[in-house]
Amino acid sequence: MTPPAVRTANLSRMFGVVRALDDVTLEIPRGIIFGFLGPNGSGKTTMIRLLLGLLEPTTGTAEVLGCDTRSAAAAIRQQSGALLEHCGLYERLSAAENLDLYGRFWRIRAAERRARTKELLTLLELHDRCHEVVAGWSRGMKQQLAIARALFHRPSLVFLDEPTAGLDPVAAVALRDRLARLSESEGVTVFLTTHNLAEAERLCALAGVVRKGRLLAVGPPAQLAAARGETSVEIAGTGLTGPMLAMIRIHAAVQSARTDGRSLIVGLKDPAGVPQVIAALVGAGYQVESVRNTAGSLEDAFHSLLELQP
Repeated sequence: MTPPAVRTANLSRMFGVVRALDDVTLEIPRGIIFGFLGPNGSGKTTMIRLLLGLLEPTTGTAEVLGCDTRSAAAAIRQQSGALLEHCGLYERLSAAENLDLYGRFWRIRAAERRARTKELLTLLELHDRCHEVVAGWSRGMKQQLAIARALFHRPSLVFLDEPTAGLDPVAAVALRDRLARLSESEGVTVFLTTHNLAEAERLCALAGVVRKGRLLAVGPPAQLAAARGETSVEIAGTGLTGPMLAMIRIHAAVQSARTDGRSLIVGLKDPAGVPQVIAALVGAGYQVESVRNTAGSLEDAFHSLLELQP
């Protein structure tokens, strides 16, 4: 029986007195995009470094592609690709030269390097610019090239740490769409960390939510959203203050409440509580402009989980 892409049991990692990862038990099947979601400092990057064998666990175990991270880290890295904090491209080289150099590191034959370069850059719609020096490219194009590099040696598993961070919305959408296409065509398992929950909801077959090193929930994004059992309402208006938000969060009918900077998004335990919530807001001085029911989303579930976790 083929082992899963990733399997951990009670995995923890301490840095001095700080518990960066806390008793994480997780299994990720092969061939999917898995989203590892959490706020800054929640342990996402530590998890990737543990799975690549770049760090040793303090307690617990981890297997990647059937290999133990303590005893077979080199074998794991040979079968994996990674795009971590920096794209790591040689900006004085062209796109084709970057990929060719990486192929040389992996001792791939010249004919195969040329074919693989053409294949990946064509999939990413970058082949017509393959001889341009990378220094003049946009950040989005560089990120696409870095992902191509991570996939160049045909790994079974690729780790992508915030690949769309810092990209404008158009570039982020383009990168997300091409990542989905690459994952499908390559048949590769993707371990993705991202702050973009809408991105995770569209891309991921399975997602895990982590906070302060603890894994709070794992499941398909739609299942995580449904499991919160909330009716969500978006209340647009002006004059929202911190005390108002705190007041709504402890309202008897409210499961969760947050603001996206434009509107107040309230997850309700009881849909019949909408009038009471509106009355409380108006009474506190919030000027309501519109109220709209919204379907539960992964973002709603994420924020609800974080609010319930001390």
